[in-house]
This record gives sequence, structure tokens and C-alpha cells, in this order.
Amino acid sequence: MKEITKSAKTVEEAVKEALKELRLENDEVEIEVLEEASKGLFGFLGTKDAKVKVTERVVPEKRAGRILRQIFNYMEIEVEINSSDYKDYTKIDLSGPDLGILIGRRGDTLDSLQYYINLAANKKAEKRVKFIIDVEGYRQRRQETLSRLALKLADKAKRKGRNVVLEPMNPHERRVIHTALQDHKEVFTYSEGEEPYRKIIISPKK
Repeated sequence: MKEITKSAKTVEEAVKEALKELRLENDEVEIEVLEEASKGLFGFLGTKDAKVKVTERVVPEKRAGRILRQIFNYMEIEVEINSSDYKDYTKIDLSGPDLGILIGRRGDTLDSLQYYINLAANKKAEKRVKFIIDVEGYRQRRQETLSRLALKLADKAKRKGRNVVLEPMNPHERRVIHTALQDHKEVFTYSEGEEPYRKIIISPKK
């Protein structure tokens, strides 16, 4: 956790300099005034500067946005970042031109970015925040695609009377398939294998 001590003519100036050096905002730090500024004899002899200690206070939402901006600056891509807070998680929506690079094959890059942000933004935080990152509605479109695929393959399993084995998927996508077919009257689903090769089997009910 970052910490710095600064002196200046006033407490406000010392805090401002500390924030600038730490690259943090007021609501991301705790400020301790070590010494107040004081005027000396006749208003100038023995004048003493104010001294403050500024310590980073981990705010996962702020840190997540800052880390993402650093990543996108390094990648030299323009991305608009919008956050929405929900009861159990914070959703970060990314938008901009040509952001396919952030999605990757079947969302692999997006999932990796989300995993990293959840680790980095919550490091040493008193209260963890779950982040879900999306790029221009990709996750919703992907979920709809998977749900349609699930119904199509369920019909295939039913017609042919044998198991249909899907390609390996990440836990989130497997959950979408399971949910789409959980109330199906003629098939059931289960997973087998080890990560990252764990896959879903759609099996006809006897």
C-alpha cells in the first residue's frame, strides 16, 4: 500500500502534492496531519511548514478503472469505461472502435482481463468487489448464442438417442448451458473432465 509524507506552506498544498505524486484522488487516501503550518516571530521568522502523511486506502472500483486505463493507454486503444453498481457485483462496460482485440476467441481475452482486474483491484482491500467486464454487450449476445445452441443440441440428443458432447467451455459458459436445459423434459446435462478442458454432455433421459 502506498504511503508518502509531504510538507508545504499549508495542509491543502501538502495534500495536493502527495496526491499528485501518488496519482490518487482524495477518496482513495487517508490523511494524517503531522504538523500544522505556523508563522514565526513577526510573521516570518521561524515559519514552519505543514506536514502530512497520506496513505492509500484501497477503493477497488477506483483502482479497477485506473488499471484499465493504464492497460488501454499501453495498448494505444481508445476505450470508454462506464461502471454500474449492483447488489452483488460491479459491472464495467467497455466501448469504442475495434475492440474485438479485448474479446478474443470466444471471449477468452475478456475473461482473462476480468480475472486480472478482480485480483489486482481487490489486492489488500478491506471489502472485496466482484467485477464483471463486458465489451459492447458481448456477454449478453454470447449468452443468447449459447442458449440457442443448447436447445439445438438437446434436440439432436433427443432425436438420435445418444449423448452429445460439447467443446470445452469456461465455468460461466457451462453454467449458461446447464441453466438453459435445466427444465428440459427430455434431456439432462452434466460436466466432466478437468479445467480448462472440462466439457458438458447433453444426455437423453431414459
